[in-house]
Amino acid sequence: MRKKQFVAVSIAAAASFGGAVLAQQNVPEIAFESVPNFLKLPPDLYLGEVAGVAVNSKGHVFVFSRGNTTGPANGAAAAQLLEFDREGRYVREIGKNLYAWSFAHAIRIDKDDNIWAIDKGSDMIIEFNPQGRVKMVFGRKKEASDENDGPWTHVNPPRPAVNGQFRQPTDVTWDLEGNIFISDGYVNSRVARFSANGDWIAQWGQPGKGPGEFNTPHSIAADANGNIYVADRGNRRIQVFDHEGRFLREMKIDVPAPEDAQPWMGARPGPETGATMQPGSPWAICITPGPRQYLYSSDAFPGRIYKLSLDGKVVGMLGRSGHQLKQFGWIHELACPSENEIYVAELLNWRVQKLTLHPQ
Repeated sequence: MRKKQFVAVSIAAAASFGGAVLAQQNVPEIAFESVPNFLKLPPDLYLGEVAGVAVNSKGHVFVFSRGNTTGPANGAAAAQLLEFDREGRYVREIGKNLYAWSFAHAIRIDKDDNIWAIDKGSDMIIEFNPQGRVKMVFGRKKEASDENDGPWTHVNPPRPAVNGQFRQPTDVTWDLEGNIFISDGYVNSRVARFSANGDWIAQWGQPGKGPGEFNTPHSIAADANGNIYVADRGNRRIQVFDHEGRFLREMKIDVPAPEDAQPWMGARPGPETGATMQPGSPWAICITPGPRQYLYSSDAFPGRIYKLSLDGKVVGMLGRSGHQLKQFGWIHELACPSENEIYVAELLNWRVQKLTLHPQ
């Protein structure tokens, strides 16, 4: 019989912002396997921190890595986009020496197999067509010729957000009509909405802890009804909106870490540690295809992946921090092309793991 752990999961509905509705449940550990040496890299090619992973309709895997970099740590072009076939064989590099490459953050594939790269360092989002040519460009990086220019600073009060300009964006998703939603990000704390043609429509969100406010919206996904799920990492919750940006509910993963759990590095987080390193804080989310959809979310400590129904019930969990297969080092992005197949991008272990799940 599989091990089970007693947990509390809190769900705040749109009708009751002021207090979370608590539900008690048993969460099973999901049995799973990791494919050894899934990615077959050429002899002279290496991954750095893997910030993003995505899968297209052919099963090809796209990896956005902070690799192929030279120069000082704070000025390196740490972004490289690689494609592999469904068996993990290397296919090509996309966008070699692209002007937008600075510091990789996420990669996504839309319904037409267009490839979307989100670069936190250049403040840019690039859409490539399936052939790997640039199709649309969002945002603009700072000019190297500007005097005394440098990275964005986190000032208080925050700078007003500007339509179409991004400050350390994090992720992208789409609704049923193809409208584009960009989570933005480490500085602006908002979601920006564009039409399918790239025209600015609106934004929502600001720094804070209330409904519709964010503290580092770090990952974003949409369900089959076009609702938008935002991993509000610094507030340790997932917020759900309709495609107009109206707040629907929030979900919190309240699963205590095992007493013997250790982080990949550093001291074990305590009550005084910020929300980002607390159990259940969502670093990455993905939503499976239908007809019955599930949301997967990952945390940095204790390094687990959680399986949730779309109403916020945790139905399973797997993994822990570590260096070996089936262990994780800061999962930064998840791809879930089916309910029981997950691809995991890890920052600290410099790799992608392909997982096959065997739930009860």
